[in-house]
Amino acid sequence: MNKGTIILLAVLAGIVLLGMSGCGAYNTMVQKQEATSKAWANVQSAYQRRLDLIPNLVNTVKGAANFEQQTLTQVIEARAKATQLTVDPDKLTPESIQKFQASQGELSQALGRLMMITENYPTLRATEQFATLQEQIEGTENRIKVERDNFNGVVNEYNSYIRKFPQVMFAGMLGFDKKGYFEADAAAAKAPEVKF
Repeated sequence: MNKGTIILLAVLAGIVLLGMSGCGAYNTMVQKQEATSKAWANVQSAYQRRLDLIPNLVNTVKGAANFEQQTLTQVIEARAKATQLTVDPDKLTPESIQKFQASQGELSQALGRLMMITENYPTLRATEQFATLQEQIEGTENRIKVERDNFNGVVNEYNSYIRKFPQVMFAGMLGFDKKGYFEADAAAAKAPEVKF
């Protein structure tokens, strides 16, 4: 064999190895991207459960005499706003997740105010329907936290994978972009003031 043939074979072998590496990396990136989409769907499902429970809670609370209508209106409006915002799983940028989180945060705050005000209505708190709904909402809030944590874990795996060598060479060219995380709400950084 002459020197030119050996060089040509070495170059062809390098191209074949690079192609095989690229195919393997692509398939794994697709798998991890799908896992991210599934985790996002689970997050949305948990939030949807909360949205589905709220009308029952509002209707139960409406039955209480002299209940603050402004609080009910705030909950209803926050729920409507939260249902209007959807995020495409292929576009899970930090900005889109932050917008989603903000609309859900407004609903959480309105729901929290509603639950605090119900403390002034012992007859309402004593009803079985209200107690059941309150338990379901508390359980749903826990599910939301678990699904958000799972989502962040899957996003971490995906982002880490596409940023490692040699995948980083293919990820950008093939449209695999970094995904955003759920982060703590800015209001959570401020400790609540406790007064006795």
